[in-house]
Amino acid sequence: MGTSTPPIAETRPHFSEHHGHKRNDVYHWLRDENWQKVMHDPSVLREDIRTYLDAENAHFEGFMGDHEKLKDTIYNEIRGRIKEDDTSVPFKHGAYAYFSRTLEGKQYSQVCRTDRDGGNEVVLIDNNVEAGDGYFRSGGASHSPDHKLLAWSCDRKGSEYFTVFVRDLETGKELSDQIINTSGGTVWAADSQSFFYIIQDENHRPHKVFQHTLGTDAAKDRLVYEEKDAGFFLGLHKTSSGNLILIDANDHETSEIRYIDAHNANSDPVLISARVEGREYGVEDDGETLYIVTNADGAIDFKMVTAPLASPSADNWTDLIPHRPGILMQGYFLKKGYLVRKEQFEGLPRIIVRDLANGTEEAISFDEEAYTLSVAGGYEYESSELRYYYSSPTTPSQVFDYDLKTKARTLRKTQEIPSGHDPKNYVTRRLFATSHDGEQVPVTILHRADLKLDGSAPLLLYGYGSYGMSMPAGFSENNLSLVDRGMVYAIAHIRGGMEKGYSWYTNGKREHKTNTFDDFVASANMLIEKGYTSKGKIAAMGGSAGGMLMGAMANKAPELFGSIIALVPFVDVLNTMLDDTLPLTPPEWPEWGNPIESKEDYERIAAYSPYDNVVPQNYPSMFVMAGLTDPRVTYWEPAKWVAKLRVTKTDSNPLILKTHMGAGHGGMSGRFERIKEVAMAYVFALETTK
Repeated sequence: MGTSTPPIAETRPHFSEHHGHKRNDVYHWLRDENWQKVMHDPSVLREDIRTYLDAENAHFEGFMGDHEKLKDTIYNEIRGRIKEDDTSVPFKHGAYAYFSRTLEGKQYSQVCRTDRDGGNEVVLIDNNVEAGDGYFRSGGASHSPDHKLLAWSCDRKGSEYFTVFVRDLETGKELSDQIINTSGGTVWAADSQSFFYIIQDENHRPHKVFQHTLGTDAAKDRLVYEEKDAGFFLGLHKTSSGNLILIDANDHETSEIRYIDAHNANSDPVLISARVEGREYGVEDDGETLYIVTNADGAIDFKMVTAPLASPSADNWTDLIPHRPGILMQGYFLKKGYLVRKEQFEGLPRIIVRDLANGTEEAISFDEEAYTLSVAGGYEYESSELRYYYSSPTTPSQVFDYDLKTKARTLRKTQEIPSGHDPKNYVTRRLFATSHDGEQVPVTILHRADLKLDGSAPLLLYGYGSYGMSMPAGFSENNLSLVDRGMVYAIAHIRGGMEKGYSWYTNGKREHKTNTFDDFVASANMLIEKGYTSKGKIAAMGGSAGGMLMGAMANKAPELFGSIIALVPFVDVLNTMLDDTLPLTPPEWPEWGNPIESKEDYERIAAYSPYDNVVPQNYPSMFVMAGLTDPRVTYWEPAKWVAKLRVTKTDSNPLILKTHMGAGHGGMSGRFERIKEVAMAYVFALETTK
């Protein structure tokens, strides 16, 4: 496959020593020393680096040119399953109802509103107009409480530095207020006269919260809070009641929250409870009382406590819902008189509604073997209505409204598949693989109902396994293009996620990180043993930290896989964790370890870091994708990895690298451009697992 000649990167010595270990990283030169400037302006990339990346892209184009017809076919199939002119179910707020819309043939969405019960529709912002012809990513849009203004933001480089604008919704024109280098989100004060935002520093760390008063010079905005610890990032949001604006400082295992009274926005932030290493908490309020979810006191799967707003420190926390091992408490919000929370129980989500007056609870759950479920409270705290979203690998998304008082459920929308979809043609299963230590690893699979379990089918196995992120088992119009060609689609819910509780996460991080890899291998072997596929007919796919998993698989068990698809892969783990100037390094130390300070951490990471463990052996076919302005996984990680693989591996299997020269971590912008990326990956999976 493919006829173009792959480029060979030159080597240049670069020596370093840590904890007595000497290393020579001969591809270090691919890291542009001015990477911060490249994030803002890709044109300043050093010329020798650009020449190499361009050569890799040319090799990629040469390879994909042989498969253009199949790529176009899959692209058109996926696009044919999308209702291009679609409208979300509106959320009511005061005199209006807000919703988003996509238009046929257009890449981006519109933000719209009507009168509360319909009529007088207005397009508040059309992201297609704002995007023009270049890269565009929306950072969100937030209407002011008086409904007169819209704060919205965008990133035009892929670097995730967002510029905030303010639009007058009566005239449709932008105000003079404009703020650069933000994290994108804005939170309005109750009087609609000011809003809060977060600034990112030159190393891409969200570290300062400012208050901007409309009509004033942004350079004179009030600094509300600055986080001095480089290991902590800041978040900003408002409680469901609208009373409190929360400033959340956190790393991957510790949090600390301050609040500002939204009705007295010029006040100073009030600390709820000082950070304690390893303790996390989140906050909601009903006016006088705080409702706090926390892992304090050994509540590994979290519990809920209450505290008086007037004295909110941990000394005054009182248990409301005790810790129940194995039942993970996740998102939650308040509606007047009710507490709504989402839990993960036996690997599946459920929604619990609690009547705060009498403590009675009702569960919303479903009977399929695998599904996704999410819930939203909307804008109105006083309303008795909530909304939840349900789908499974065979069932397109459904939107329900649920009345907290009457318990009535109303189906508001079912995802439409224009090209047709019959769930009876497909089978969803939830299986379990036995890992090296006896742990049972959930695996969700989707295949056609007429599949023969004789090992002849190719299979795509997707994995992530980091940061406590659970992989949803929901409907995907993309995957049908694989399944309809006889491929099995599978998700390995490996340790490092939270599918089986918080301990499922902690047993897949730091000193337990290799459990993630062993779980993925066990999942692949189980699928082979049960006849879903055969050795060498599996395409493994993952992105970001899941791309690190892919790199580990390439080194650890290459014989299992026909191909590996690594999207913006975090593969240069050791060098990145040793570089505390990079955006994510200090906040990542709780996840991976700190190899600067700890010899033990250094040696542990060095033992699995994909880049550092490339050896002379046969590797599967490999497709690697990167983004030049990616602040999360910097472009040079996949570039260095591919360069090293190319001269070290002992096979002649395809190894292709595609670097988006004007995009970041999320790939190309625009919904149809993203489908093209999916189509490329799927072509590679299909062609390399025959």
